Amino acid sequence: MTAPTAFSQGSGPRVLVRGAGVSGLTAAVTLAGRGARVVVHECGPRVGWGASWKAGGMLAPWCEAESATPEVTAQSLASLDWWDAHVPGVDRNGTLVLAPPRDVREIMRFGRRTSHYDTIGEAEITRLEPDLADRFSRALFFAGEGHVNPRDALAALAARVVGLGGEIRFNVPVDERPAGFDWVVDCTGIAARDQLTDMRGVRGEMLLLRCPDVTLHRPVRMLHPRIPIYIVPRADHVDMVGATMIESENAGPMTLRSMVEMLGAVYALHPAFGEAEILETGTGLRPSYPDNMPAVRHEGRHIHINGMYRHGFLLSPVRAAEAADIVFGAA
Repeated sequence: MTAPTAFSQGSGPRVLVRGAGVSGLTAAVTLAGRGARVVVHECGPRVGWGASWKAGGMLAPWCEAESATPEVTAQSLASLDWWDAHVPGVDRNGTLVLAPPRDVREIMRFGRRTSHYDTIGEAEITRLEPDLADRFSRALFFAGEGHVNPRDALAALAARVVGLGGEIRFNVPVDERPAGFDWVVDCTGIAARDQLTDMRGVRGEMLLLRCPDVTLHRPVRMLHPRIPIYIVPRADHVDMVGATMIESENAGPMTLRSMVEMLGAVYALHPAFGEAEILETGTGLRPSYPDNMPAVRHEGRHIHINGMYRHGFLLSPVRAAEAADIVFGAA
């Protein structure tokens, strides 16, 4: 996906963005929107070749407060509006947090650590999610949250980069260092660990299921002391199921135990998931700094946007704006 000629439009700074995941494409759109002449280099054959392809795409600043620092929530409050303004298909139906009856105390614990929710009962759960009728007696509803389909959103951002006069090149070797750029913005995630020595990988696991017998209208977080999961609806009766982050740098395939626990949690949400087709499984390493806070770092004309942890879609807009401020503030 390329524009006719790199740097053919405008007279702004020439910026190489390395990586076409969520942080790279968000940065590219932000920079190009402010007048930079942008080229994106991606080592894989498509957008989202790394961790972004396996993301849930939840825009849930209030729910994330359960395990994240207050800065994550404060800095991500405008994220839903940013995505709504830049890509189609943003869903703003809120987030539902549930627990099996025997684990109802987990809901109380989650509520103590978060805010901006309503505690609801059976009737309201049924109104929001009719297919979950008579299965849960209590839930938390975060009405101000939403989600995107990450794969669709990344494609839309890539098209926007090109529409702004930028260029995207795929299958570019990681070690290629082309000349002719005023700035380099590195958004290569875990691949930059040799340069960002305090970064670690945190394992994530996901499934894609197709289940025509259950329709969900918003992300559902299913709390469990051992294996909390989230289920994010996509089109055509497909749901993405993700596990919370696992402190492991093993990027290998999903284990049988992980698969059984994730599917067991989905089955506890609704037994009809027992007949779901498993369309895809995936694992990957999320890049994270010691404080789990995404950051912008720069030295000279080289900027890193990295350490996105589980907050890539939430915090990439604000981190992209920080990087753009550095580029244009120094111009």
